Amino acid sequence: MACIKALSYYLPEQTVTNSQLVTEFPEWSVDKIAKKVGICERHIAADDETAGDMAVKAALKLFEEYSIDKNDIDFVILCTQSPDYFLPSTSCVIQNELGLKTSCGAFDMNLGCSGYEYGLAVANGLVDTGVASHVLFLTSETYSKHIHPKDKGNKTIFGDGATATLISTNGFAEIGRFCLGTDGSGADNLIRKTGAMRHPCQANDLLFDENNNPVSSDYLFMDGKAIFDFTAEVVPGLIEKTLEKHNMNLGDINLFVFHQANKYMINYLRKLLEIDQERFYVYMEHVGNTVSSTVPIALYHARQDGRMKGNVLLVGFGVGLSYGATILRCDE
Repeated sequence: MACIKALSYYLPEQTVTNSQLVTEFPEWSVDKIAKKVGICERHIAADDETAGDMAVKAALKLFEEYSIDKNDIDFVILCTQSPDYFLPSTSCVIQNELGLKTSCGAFDMNLGCSGYEYGLAVANGLVDTGVASHVLFLTSETYSKHIHPKDKGNKTIFGDGATATLISTNGFAEIGRFCLGTDGSGADNLIRKTGAMRHPCQANDLLFDENNNPVSSDYLFMDGKAIFDFTAEVVPGLIEKTLEKHNMNLGDINLFVFHQANKYMINYLRKLLEIDQERFYVYMEHVGNTVSSTVPIALYHARQDGRMKGNVLLVGFGVGLSYGATILRCDE
């Protein structure tokens, strides 16, 4: 049996508020942004601050908050789509930065919005099979560095941040079974095309669409409608299968924690699934969409609020296209 034993997170110091965005994009208003995406401010990594830097800070905060002996850590997993280097794995650098023992395993995962669920599944397997006893699972993302400065849509949504979760043989939340899925036919709907081996050189193909939004292979592109349609199609079935694996129904779930994509999307899903607001946790107003970090940040605050009780259903969905879910059994 694997459990979440500890959970913490780190946010960069710099923030961008809706008021600041309105000065860049005067056609919008503060209220319009807040109403549409449910976000009032987002934290942005400094120019010289990387996903690896933030992951280290999240881990150190975890160690301090829970009085964790770093010598107990025997595996590190980092989920990021903005690694410090092509190679080596950023997790290897983090192992050294944290001063973890050299018998500690480490690797990176390249996943986004479903990354927390996938990472929990891997960590759960490592603990269940005896490969590791204490897995440090880190999520860290600097999507702001992928976004064009004039991309008002994505700039209003995404924020940077990192989380640290300790998975062990005991803890406050027992990890259940998983449902995971992929539809790579939609990969082009959320992508940054240049910079890696397929297209290593910049394309320098910047254009502006009919809404004056930048479109470029050198920056993050998101087809919001396609992502929305994908999510609306797969999430109900994903939840149904996850409940079936646990011999449960919707009424058995005490709290739902979805990937905090944006206010409109998750409220649509909540209504589609007929989940009452009292059992649906939202935490994005002051952090934004932090990609793989949204679910653990929400879990951290749900626990602080005394909401981590009974069965908690986690759902991730997005870039890949990828999706995943599991149920935590909490004893608090």
